[in-house]
Amino acid sequence: MDFKQRALKSITRRKGKSLILFFVVFILGNVIAGAVAIQQSTTNVEKETKRSMGAVTSIEMDYEAYEKKMSSLSEDDMTTVEYPKSPKAETYQEIGNLSYVKRYDLYLPTGTGTTKLKSMTSESVGFGTPYMFTIKGFNQKEFLDVTEGLIKIAQGDGFTDNDIKNGTNAAIISQDVAEANSLSVGDSFVLDATNQIYDDTASAEGEISEPKTTTFDFPMKVAGIFTVAKKDLNTQQSPEQQHESEWQALDQLNTIYTTEGAARNLNKKIQEAFASGIEGFEEDSEDYYQATYVLKSPDDIEAFRQDANALLPEFYQVVASSDQYEQVAGGLTKLNTISKYVVIVAVIATLLILSLVVLLFMRDRKHELGIYLSFGESRSKVITQIVLELLMISSIALVLSLITGNFLGGAISQSLIQSDWISNSNQDGIMYYGTSSLMQNSLSFMDVQQAYKVTFSIGYIVTYLLVGVGTVLLSAILPLLYILRLNPKKIMM
Repeated sequence: MDFKQRALKSITRRKGKSLILFFVVFILGNVIAGAVAIQQSTTNVEKETKRSMGAVTSIEMDYEAYEKKMSSLSEDDMTTVEYPKSPKAETYQEIGNLSYVKRYDLYLPTGTGTTKLKSMTSESVGFGTPYMFTIKGFNQKEFLDVTEGLIKIAQGDGFTDNDIKNGTNAAIISQDVAEANSLSVGDSFVLDATNQIYDDTASAEGEISEPKTTTFDFPMKVAGIFTVAKKDLNTQQSPEQQHESEWQALDQLNTIYTTEGAARNLNKKIQEAFASGIEGFEEDSEDYYQATYVLKSPDDIEAFRQDANALLPEFYQVVASSDQYEQVAGGLTKLNTISKYVVIVAVIATLLILSLVVLLFMRDRKHELGIYLSFGESRSKVITQIVLELLMISSIALVLSLITGNFLGGAISQSLIQSDWISNSNQDGIMYYGTSSLMQNSLSFMDVQQAYKVTFSIGYIVTYLLVGVGTVLLSAILPLLYILRLNPKKIMM
């Protein structure tokens, strides 16, 4: 009889032992399948969420690292430590030339309050002025907010080559601000830069002096009017998140895009106004740039971060739009890590238990195996017969546990995600503020929870079957060693 037929006959003849082996593989397979399903699903939701958040990065100061270092110094040493210098324009440009970067912006940021030029809020938002504007000065005609679709220039041509070259006071403003101030493309307007100066120097009686208001006119000309791309309202946001989202939307509407030269001149005048209002105030002649980088792929973020951080001065680092995921979905990351450990433990347990079960069955079949060998059957065919028996029984158990384990993993993970252990710490989400509107993301744990699904993906099926079949084959090593040591003469005596 052929060894394949013997394998099939052996399974059907020994129904009790075949069922025991089946249930051992099935039960342990469910544990492995459930853990693999959770691990694959958490990995997939992380990849998809980060991909949807975009591959946008910027450079920011690491205040936590700076404060940690300062806290470790003595008071005398603190006085000798200078405040970290921001990266120079050349450094930003060098980072922009890295192979991972698709496009980047380098601009001079500033801002001011106004009393006459109306922004899209009538509430006092700072500096004692009723209106506030964010101003960004660029050295190129196109900038990321336009090319990445955050805003669209609906009227006008925007900046010209002459505007960029000569640093004219050309301005691109939002349609809402234009309508509020009755402005059209080609109109000139005055930015009445108004700020309140708070002198921290106390009087002889220990009272802080009243703030001084400084104002000057900064003429500008409307070169374009933009509209903002509308975003779908997330009804799942907490009240705090909705408030922050509204603030972000207003900040975008109240942004004035201008040339680098205009932003530099405006910033210089603001410093002169402060110098005239505060005794001993020293003007800073250094330009403080900000940069935003759009990468070719979200998969390049970590490699870009490593290369860019090596070029940055101390206490400066790369931050990415997807970093918020780590803060919000920390519980899901823990679930991913736990599932990996469960897979490892389950595989080890399967190896030990299955090896012992098969070895015990082999001892009971010692005389049967001895007869095969004494009749001249090669050890390789006897070993192949045993492996075939093991694979036939295990394959059925593995396929069934592939289905039930998936449902088991889905039920367990959904229960854990909804529990306080995972979801409470960051349920409301964290608002991330970057140096660009493209970096402003609002992600809550509920967003991640809704995106999490345990499904029969190709990755899950392939990973589980490779792990399952590999574990079964490895568990056969010990019983096969037993067969190799069999002496048919001694058995038949």
